[in-house]
Amino acid sequence: MASGSRGGARLFRFGLLTMVVGVGAGTSGGLLALLLHTVQHLAYGYSSGPFLAAAEAASPLRRFLMMGLAGVVAGVGWWALYRFARPLVSIEDAIRARRPRMPAFTTLCHALLQVVTVGLGSPLGREVAPRQAAAAFATAVCARAGLSGRQAQVLVACAAGGGLAAVYDVPLGATVFTLEVLLGTWAVGTVVPAALVAALATLVSWSVLPDEPVYTLPDLTVGAPAITWSVLAGPVIGVGAHLFSRTCAAARAHAPHGPALLLTAPAAFLLFGLLAIPYPQILGNGKAPAEVAFGTQPALALAAVLLALRMVIVVLSLRSGAAGGLLTPSVANGALFGALAGGGWAVLWPGDSLAAYAVVGAGAFLAAAQRMPLTAVVLILEFTDAHLTLVVPVLLAVAGATATERACALRAGAARRRPPRLMYPMKRKAPPPRNHRPWKGP
Repeated sequence: MASGSRGGARLFRFGLLTMVVGVGAGTSGGLLALLLHTVQHLAYGYSSGPFLAAAEAASPLRRFLMMGLAGVVAGVGWWALYRFARPLVSIEDAIRARRPRMPAFTTLCHALLQVVTVGLGSPLGREVAPRQAAAAFATAVCARAGLSGRQAQVLVACAAGGGLAAVYDVPLGATVFTLEVLLGTWAVGTVVPAALVAALATLVSWSVLPDEPVYTLPDLTVGAPAITWSVLAGPVIGVGAHLFSRTCAAARAHAPHGPALLLTAPAAFLLFGLLAIPYPQILGNGKAPAEVAFGTQPALALAAVLLALRMVIVVLSLRSGAAGGLLTPSVANGALFGALAGGGWAVLWPGDSLAAYAVVGAGAFLAAAQRMPLTAVVLILEFTDAHLTLVVPVLLAVAGATATERACALRAGAARRRPPRLMYPMKRKAPPPRNHRPWKGP
């Protein structure tokens, strides 16, 4: 009886801490989202409406200056953080640790820098910031509560998923993200806290954020043309996603962390400001170009230019030393490719909406680039509040893109492990006689 009561008490305490973490994740995510909107409104001089309309209405000089300011904030901010603060601990490293720990000051400053630079126009995603803030809060709670190492790992992962749920209003997608990407298990002991934290974080965020999908879609028609296209386009999207993610990883690996940041980040963002003069749609984390692709009749020439520019500026921003996520940029890339390739396909086989092709492309690119197929399917449906008729083409495209990306990654890994071929092969030495004894000297 005593052991049973102690087990019940531990379970009750874990459930109570799970609710505390859920409320904390929703609060931190909501506050960071409010900060992002405040920075955007101040930077581009608007009080309501979508960011895309505000960026297009802003003067070219204002766009250029705001991007220059973003570069200065990124360069000075991250240089100072790397120079004077404690080393940053990623969410993945914290979850793998036996006792998760994330330095609160460093993590919070890192998150705030991401949100401020994205609000000023950085092309990187803002989804990492709320996840980091919520995970840091969870590590502090777990350290004071005396939980076991495994319980702390689960709560930190759930908190990170809760931060994602809060800022994007995607409780189901955040739950799947926690289980598929962060924990890698679907055990009941992880499903229940992941779902509870995501639900509570979303509920708390509704007090400051609207309960609405991230993207608004026109009326869609989905039939045989879109389904056939999704089968054919999936592998192509997988190759593009593999090249994109591999290039971004290389850019991150070679990004400066010292005084060079004071030059590289401002220079890169000033270039982005020049590009934003004719193309204000490139500003921000990728939501604006995705909205262009999800439009009723997206301009295909504009979609092609935006796709090329977004690919370049995301890589350059990472290479310059700026930090941020790739979730929304991946959605934007996939949506633009879907609208572009779907527009060409519609010439051969008309009948379905171009926005349907954009949604399918966004889901497939996100799944392959981030290596999270189930999460991508759920997220893209929650992001867009798409009709369930899109589930079949999205699943087909995600399957093809993910399998192709995996094959490309395995091929690239095998090529790296293969020994280099010599232009002039060395001649093999003849083996010594069997009775030969090497001379050892006197």
